[in-house]
Amino acid sequence: MVSLLCPKYNLFRPHREDLPHFAQLDQQCLGGMWTLGGYEREWDSDNSVLLGIRLTTGGDLVAMGAFWQILEEAHITLLAVAQAHRRQGLGKILLQSLLATATHRQLERATLEVRASNQVAMDLYHQFGFQLAGRRKGYYPDGEDALILWKNHLSPPA
Repeated sequence: MVSLLCPKYNLFRPHREDLPHFAQLDQQCLGGMWTLGGYEREWDSDNSVLLGIRLTTGGDLVAMGAFWQILEEAHITLLAVAQAHRRQGLGKILLQSLLATATHRQLERATLEVRASNQVAMDLYHQFGFQLAGRRKGYYPDGEDALILWKNHLSPPA
């Protein structure tokens, strides 16, 4: 799946040799949520979907997203965009692509956790029909709460 977003970016499914770049972007954006070994396990799993966005010139990874398929649910585990490439619609493209993949797999709903303070991300998720379902107290290592969001009734992409 290599899709041209615009002349500057490409959406892609990674090869194993791309995974160190995913771990590096994870360290930059998420503080090392997953290790290289974690990304390798994701890549090896039939129940995991991992997507990236890279620059067409130079091929640098600038955004990534993933979900786990759990029965009829897509559990979105990460969505991250490098600081220098934010506010360009890359998160929206990744989320749209993850949900389209979930729909293609005939999954019925999607869920995720988001930092309670991350209003930009919550605004994006609400645009896609995610609704607040609960709160996980002290979920993140720094003690911040996570909001649990759900989207029911995934539908085929228009």
